[in-house]
Amino acid sequence: MSLTLSTHVLDTAVGRPAAGLRVRHERRDGDTWVPVGEHTTDDDGRVPGWAAEPGEHRFTFDTGAHLGPDAFYPEVSVVFRAAGGHYHVPLLLSPFGYSTYRGS
Repeated sequence: MSLTLSTHVLDTAVGRPAAGLRVRHERRDGDTWVPVGEHTTDDDGRVPGWAAEPGEHRFTFDTGAHLGPDAFYPEVSVVFRAAGGHYHVPLLLSPFGYSTYRGS
């Protein structure tokens, strides 16, 4: 079964998408993380779907570049398992907190 991934970053402190935010994508291979790609959110804070292999994945969001040099969370890593189909992994971001979930 094919697998696609996407993400969306919203800055809940200002009520707007986090445009231009860098997202690194890695996949677990045994005990190591292998780089898969690097993406940047568009004006709507989205990185649309891209093909991936099933397994454990990690998105690392460069939140410090968006929140500034004094960011409490300079980066956020989200690790998840994906088998097949489409997985949308949004990040809701604010200066002192964040949350994520499996979206649709």
